[in-house]
Amino acid sequence: MQSLPLRTLGWTLGDWQHAYASGDLTPDYLFELLQQFPDSDPAWITRVSPEQLNARLAGLAAQRAAVDGDLAKLPLYGVPFAVKDNIDAAGWPTTAACPEFAYVAGEDATVVARLQAAGAVLLGKTNLDQFATGLVGTRSPYGAVPNSFDPAYVSGGSSSGSASVVARGLVAFSLGTDTAGSGRVPAGFNNIVGLKPTKGLLSNKGLVPACRTLDCISIFALTVADAERVLTVAGGFDAGDAYSRRNPGTAPVAIGATPRLAVPDSLEFFGDHGNEAVYQQSLERLRELGAELVTVDFAPFRELASQLYQGPWVAERTVAVSAMLAAAPEAINPVVRGIVESGLGFSACDAFRAEYARAELSRAIELALDGFDALVVPTSPTLRTLDEMQAEPVLFNSQFGTYTNFTNLADLSALALPAGLRDDGLPAGITLIAPAWHDHALASLGKRWQQALALPLGATGRALPPAAPAVQAPGCVRLAVVGAHLTGMPLNFQLLTRDAVLVEQTLTSADYRLYALPGTVPPKPGLARSADGSGSPIIVEVWDIPLARFGEFVAEIPLPLGIGNVQLNDGRWVKGFICEAWALESAEDITAFAGWRAFVASRKPA
Repeated sequence: MQSLPLRTLGWTLGDWQHAYASGDLTPDYLFELLQQFPDSDPAWITRVSPEQLNARLAGLAAQRAAVDGDLAKLPLYGVPFAVKDNIDAAGWPTTAACPEFAYVAGEDATVVARLQAAGAVLLGKTNLDQFATGLVGTRSPYGAVPNSFDPAYVSGGSSSGSASVVARGLVAFSLGTDTAGSGRVPAGFNNIVGLKPTKGLLSNKGLVPACRTLDCISIFALTVADAERVLTVAGGFDAGDAYSRRNPGTAPVAIGATPRLAVPDSLEFFGDHGNEAVYQQSLERLRELGAELVTVDFAPFRELASQLYQGPWVAERTVAVSAMLAAAPEAINPVVRGIVESGLGFSACDAFRAEYARAELSRAIELALDGFDALVVPTSPTLRTLDEMQAEPVLFNSQFGTYTNFTNLADLSALALPAGLRDDGLPAGITLIAPAWHDHALASLGKRWQQALALPLGATGRALPPAAPAVQAPGCVRLAVVGAHLTGMPLNFQLLTRDAVLVEQTLTSADYRLYALPGTVPPKPGLARSADGSGSPIIVEVWDIPLARFGEFVAEIPLPLGIGNVQLNDGRWVKGFICEAWALESAEDITAFAGWRAFVASRKPA
């Protein structure tokens, strides 16, 4: 496929937002962008027509007018994106890479509607392994999607087209789907980010199912920050999806400076020394970044992964395409048809036995990961050429899923990350895996990882942009602590045991005073805003605590302390410790120490 002289090639969300806000670009540019796309590109099944784009840009102009031109209220204003062609977009055909199955969608999938409500512009629907069955990107009548680094190699699937258009920088982000790894394997093969969210975090309404109990709509982007931003915009409970779930708000939203990471005790790369070398280098780099790596028994993960295609779970795929299988079996790709037909051989008793095994193995995995921030695995143990895949379509597909197939069965979240180039110039990746609802926690570590490696973006050759200012993740309370809850102090455990994460050490605004409260055990300070504006900046730590754990934390706070609002020296307001005025009458004013640590140190014997 020809390279494109696009000035927006490889732009991140920040680039698009800056260009629109500064007036350097208007959404009409998207017509120019489309004209430069190659006519023959197997990554696309359908591209936006001029009429569709005209209508969308008219709607976008109305959206901007409705917010009085405030682009902050349209966080994806004018940003081009693509969706896998098993996700509905109103007025577009949905094929699932099977022309005989195609229908014109009457309404947008929930995620598409939410993205467009934020200002995003859909440019096309992308190729996939038919009915999202495969990890290879070759099982499609619309053609195999080649690897964006070397067309002799596979792109990975089933979300092949969605990964390709992001890796080549044609769009800023795309939607894929992930049942067995389809949102992660193509990311690893194309040097991009693949965010596989917690099941039910992104609505599946408007998705052609593969395995309905396991399916997740996923996100491809050039950076972790962009993938997380898209997740925030598109995510949330949807009553129209029976498998949508409300975030309980109990999980951490970040991972601290010294992650504790699990590593499989036995690894298999099927003779692929390139992927093995990149993975081992990645482990060493994680150690350099402060991580503690501990091996865990990988047997339950491996056994659960085998259930997805070797047991009754495959019957879910049979159910999903049962109408096509009955009416036009010849329209289904032969490899895909062989897989889905195998589901007819399982009974209801087999299905219940498989569910019991899934639950038991999932519990074993839960226990194995207890006390870890994440599991780190190769995204795929190996990468194959198109010719090799044609010779062994089932075996090599199975190998690709070694470190992905268990994830949705065990209700885990995952983030696939670029990890470097092999000696032959092809990309390889690692994946961070954690329990459900740890999506933002994984993203926090993923952003540090991506900044540390500073790899070029996808296949564009474009440099990774500097890290953007940190944004508070949803689902938490940002809390300033000033005394006994500081790191290393006696009550810090009350934060740590509730999965709170340290964000920063900073200062209050200059109109606070600090007091040592008499008779408190352990000793505690009181922070008070001065009524006359006198005072001094006081050192505080800012922590993010999961929303649902905040009430437990507050319940343990004794008189005369409480939680109120505290202003920081940069003008931000956060929740923080305050003190009843009556308790300050007999307290020692220690404002001159500028913080609790210095005061405590002054009381220690020399």
